[in-house]
Formats: sequence, C-alpha cells, structure tokens
Amino acid sequence: MSRVIIAEKPSVAKNIAEALKIRGRNDGYFEGNGYFITWAFGHLLQLYDAKDYDEKMAKWNMDNFPFIPPYFRYKVKSDPKNKGKEDLGAKKQLKIIYNLIKRDDVDMIISACDFDREGQIIGDTIIYNLKTQKQVFRLLLNEWTPDEVLKGLQQIKPNSEMRSLQDAGIGRQWADWVIGINLTSVATLKYQKGKGKALNIGRVLMPTLKIIYDRDKAIENFEPDQYFKLAGSFKTDEGKEYEGTYFENEEDKFKNKDSLELIKQALLNQTATINDKQVELKREYPPFLFNLSNLQGFITSKYKGWTSDKVLKVAQSLYEKKYITYPRTASVVLEESLVGKAAKVLENLKRGLPYEHEINFIKHKRVFDNSKVDSHSAIIPTYLIPKSLTREEEIVYTAIKNRFIMQFMPIAEHEETKIYTRINNSKINGIFISRGKVQLVDGWKKVEKIESKDTILPLVRVNDSVSIIDYNLSSHTTKPPKHHTEKTLLRVMETCGKGQEDEESEEMMAAILSGYSIGTPATRAETIKKLKDVGYIDTQNKNLICTELGKRLIETFPVKELFDLEFTGRLEKTLSDIEKRKFTKESFLDLIFDFTTKSVATIKNERDIIIHEVSYENKSVEVLGKCPICGNGVVEGQKGFGCSNWKNGCKFVIWKNDKFLATMKKKPTKTLVKALLKNGTGIVKGLTSKKGNKFDANLRYEKNPDNEYFSWKMEFLNSTPKNNTKDIG
Repeated sequence: MSRVIIAEKPSVAKNIAEALKIRGRNDGYFEGNGYFITWAFGHLLQLYDAKDYDEKMAKWNMDNFPFIPPYFRYKVKSDPKNKGKEDLGAKKQLKIIYNLIKRDDVDMIISACDFDREGQIIGDTIIYNLKTQKQVFRLLLNEWTPDEVLKGLQQIKPNSEMRSLQDAGIGRQWADWVIGINLTSVATLKYQKGKGKALNIGRVLMPTLKIIYDRDKAIENFEPDQYFKLAGSFKTDEGKEYEGTYFENEEDKFKNKDSLELIKQALLNQTATINDKQVELKREYPPFLFNLSNLQGFITSKYKGWTSDKVLKVAQSLYEKKYITYPRTASVVLEESLVGKAAKVLENLKRGLPYEHEINFIKHKRVFDNSKVDSHSAIIPTYLIPKSLTREEEIVYTAIKNRFIMQFMPIAEHEETKIYTRINNSKINGIFISRGKVQLVDGWKKVEKIESKDTILPLVRVNDSVSIIDYNLSSHTTKPPKHHTEKTLLRVMETCGKGQEDEESEEMMAAILSGYSIGTPATRAETIKKLKDVGYIDTQNKNLICTELGKRLIETFPVKELFDLEFTGRLEKTLSDIEKRKFTKESFLDLIFDFTTKSVATIKNERDIIIHEVSYENKSVEVLGKCPICGNGVVEGQKGFGCSNWKNGCKFVIWKNDKFLATMKKKPTKTLVKALLKNGTGIVKGLTSKKGNKFDANLRYEKNPDNEYFSWKMEFLNSTPKNNTKDIG
C-alpha cells in the first residue's frame, strides 16, 4: 500500500521527494517508493464570504449586521485578480490531491505542512473537507534537510494528537473572519462616504495602529526641558589629562543654572584630590539567538530598504531551500535535544574561519533551555552549507549564521574604571566622576568585527593630588521620543509592551513564552504591511508615521477594546492556551461572538461622522500596445503591465517586480514595454552583472512554444561574450 504526503508548498514537496530519492514527477505530485508526494500553495481553501451564506449579504446594509453564521464552511480560494471567481490553479491542485487520497492503493495520509497553527489548518481543511475515512498522520519538522525528513517519517504522529493546534488555528481563523467582516462593514457604512476601499478593522490591525498613533502623539505633545551640565578637565602630577562630569546626589543634570554657576566660580584657583577609584571587570555575553521578530528588527535597522515582510519572505526561502530551521518562531534558545545537531552544524560552519581555534562547542543554558522554548526553537543554520545565494538571502543567512557562531566564542571582556575627583573646597558638595573603558577580550565581537571604543584614563591612586585645568558649563535640551521603526514596533507587538527596553529581560522572555502578544511571529510583518497598504500609516526613511486617516480612525472608532494592548494580548494568550489545552475553542469563539455583537451595537449607536471620503477621478487609461496573445490593449496596472482582456482569461503580463530584471537591478518601464509590443525588442541601458559591471542589452519577451508563459531573451550590445545571446526561462 502507498502513502500520500501533502506539503504546504511545491518546494517542500521537492525536498521530501529528494530525501526519499523519488525522481518520478507527474502533474501536481511526485511518485515512487510507496509514496505520492503532493502539495498545496498555502491555503487552497478559504472561508465562505457572507454572501455565500445569505444572498442579502451581497449588499452591505446596516440592518444585516451583526452577521455570525450558524456554522462555517470552506470553498476553493478566490482568484487574486478576480475575487468573484475561483482560483483555477487551486481548484486543479485540490482535484489532484483528492484523486490521490481516494486511490484504492492508498491507506495513509500524512500532512507535512508547517508545524504551526496556520500550517495545521492548511493541511486539515484540505483533508477533512474530503471527509476521508483513511488514517491521517502528521510529519512535524523544524527543517527540511534529508536527514531530518527521513528521521521525521519514522516518527509521524496521529493527526488526532494535533487537535489542540487545529482548534487554535480554526479559532483564530473564524474569530478574525467574524470581527473583520462585521466591524469592517459597519465602520465603512458609518464613517465612509463614497464607494471604494473599505475601512479595514481587525483584531491585530487596530492595536498595532494605536501603538504608532500613541508614539506620534507623544512626540507632538512633547515639551522640551532645559538642563545644564558641568564638566571639568584635570591634570595629574605626571602631566596626564582626563575629564570628569559633576554629580550631586548621583545626578549630573541640573535644572538650576545659577547653582552650577556658583560651583563654577568656586573652582577658581582650586586643587582637587582623587577621592576614590573603582576598577571592575565586565563580561559581555553575545545577544541571544534570533527569533523571527529579533531577526526582522536586526535586518530592518541595519540595512536600508528592508521591511519586516521582506525579511520573512527571504527567511522563508532559506528555510524551503534547507539552509535554516523554521523561521516563524518566538524562541531565542534551542531545545536541549538539539545539542548533537547544533554541534554538527557548528563543526561545518567554523571551518576556515580566521578565529576557528576560538570556537568551542559547549552546552550552556543561554543556548539550550527547554523551559524557554515556545513550540519552535530559535532560528539557526542547518548542516547544509549554501553553494549560491541571492544578495538578499546572503544578508539574512549571514546574520543567522553569525549569531549562531557567536554563542560558542569566548565571552567579551572589558575593564571599566571610575575615578572620583573631589575639589578641595568645602563649598562644593558634589564630585566629578570620570569613566574609562578598555576592551581586554574581543571574543564573540570578532564574528561581526564589532569595534569597541576604548576610553583610557591615566593611572592614579586614591589621595593623589590633581590640578584643575579647565571647566565648562553646557546647556542641553531634553529630546522627544523617537518615532517607531519596524524594529521597535515589532518589539512592542511581541510582548504587548512588557520588557521592551531590554531585549533579554526575564519579563520580556516570560511574556513571549506565555503567548501574551499582538499577533504571532508569522503575522506581525503582514500586519505592518497591511497598515501601509490600507493607508493608515506611512514610512519616512525607517520611521513609521500615522496618516491623517489613521489618526481620524483612532480618534473616532468607538470600540476602544480593539486599541487596548491588554485586551489584544489576552486574546492572543487565549489562543496560545488553546494550543496547550488550557482553554477550549468553543469558549473562545463564544467570547468573540459576544464581543462582535456588542461592538456592532456600539458603532450603530454612535453619532454619524464622515472620517473618509472616497472621490473618483476619471483617468484616461493609456494603451501601451497590442497584446501579443489576443490583440487587446496592454495597460499599466498597480503590479504590472498586463492585457486589458485579463477578465476573460488572457494572462499576458510583464510584472513590475520581474525577477529576471531585478537580478540586473532594473525594473520594466513604460518605454520598454511599448518598444517590446511595437518592435518585439527593446534596448535597456545600465544593466548590472553579478560581478557589478554595467552593460547594455537588447531584450525580447517571447512566448514559450510549449506553454502559455513568456521568457526573456537577451542580446548583449557592448560586450563580447562567447555566446552573445542568453535565454532566460
């Protein structure tokens, strides 16, 4: 008998087939060695729309809300370009999966979707909507290397053991549907004039917007305070100079300038004495391993042009290529069972490094601690060393690799010195404090060449006399808080604001482990992206700023619980508790349905006010040329240049984020598209090769003879390679 394995994506199915040495590929699945390995494309099924349950819901009418269906049903997901039609690719793949499951020679189904809440329901909705009576098992893996796939297939679990994870996934999905459908519809009817994009209201969207709004308000309402500081310069008997800052009662900032002026005058013609000297050896541990939020924060703050959504996509690509472990994790440590695997990975990674002799594998609690792992361990590399990566993949992989290696390098050490200098004048109550630092051991800082700036103080002894050579009274102004960046926002979302100042605080770790958060590692990047897409926030450089629409929504929308971090945190913690069998899906949904019903009533009873008016402008659409497939006009859309006949099935398009052109740091322009449609060829100047060299080329965009897709062909103009034409499939 045979087994059907359902992976979440084609790339993962390919990894499983390679591990099982299966080379037989058919339309929609691999076959061999007693297995049929097929795949989804993420969610193949989606929940019914409201109008699918009741025709009257096809038009939004305030009297029809709240709308909570007596049961929830699934259908083939909608075509992303035409929401009114089924996605034909998804429909075809579902049919392939169902035909495999129904085969007489198949006695077992194995869901190999990602080991998380969302992955669980992707597989379960496909399998259980078929109502099969065959045995269903679960393959639970943290990475897709051949060794782990083979090991995992020997340890599959009955899918019935995953019921709590399924309940949490279904509970999250149904809750977000009910809140989103009802509150989005009612808010749009109440507060928007004109037809257009709805006012999106969501369980995770609203509190995230409120975090940004609150920070903007704090900056707007900030009133600067002036304060003063007094610095002094001193010289030892050996002629060595050093500086110190004046402190009184452990405070170096003074609001009263006059009091400092008196001290400054009292310094005239005075001498000073070394009152105390403290030397302390400080040990600096490396930052913890990455979870997804910390990885996103690290990359977006270090590299220009990166968003948390982009970091997740690149990390997901590395995961599917078997180079890193599961990225959608909240943990910053590893399970203790991974000691052997981590040692093997380290052995592979350290070879040839200039500091290889300093890397020493040790099992210690900062890296291996079961009590601080939530579902998935931290992100680390696998034992497979990448042979080639894109520039983006290289950035993310290197960050993960370096953070892993750091854990097994010597602890960095520096010597911190404090000198206390007292003025020999009884009128001066305070003392000047000087701080020095000398790096003794670079340790893990060598991995990313982190430079430590030394501040060298002269060698002095207690009771030594020093002379005063200068002093300076300076004025300062308190600064407003900084706008949120994706890094700081992710940190607040991860813990609902608890322990956000210190990424390694026990309070922060406890909040993460309890599931008390806004969203999950898998959804936070998507939430930030959606806030931008719906027009609630803008970006200025790396700063996130609330738009006027976002501000008006926050100030007008009456369901204040949705903005409350405590309320949102409790909802997310409840979902986490469902996974841990501490709460039931049914009780959670009862809470959500009751909350939604009351929220709709609250909105209805509020006074009518328009916060968003949708205006229409009749824009003439420029036809760039004739479609090479059907002859209709090709026009510019938001994401690409496509055929205007797309509603009737024409698939001709040149995407604005075309991957081939992106490898040469170019995007298609209207000028290029016009030339391609008119002449069949277009010249592009200033393309960039993999080595960074600039060149010009003639491009053609031609239909493949054996399918409906198009491929680029490139002819070099100002270089003389051996083969002057390059085909790109």
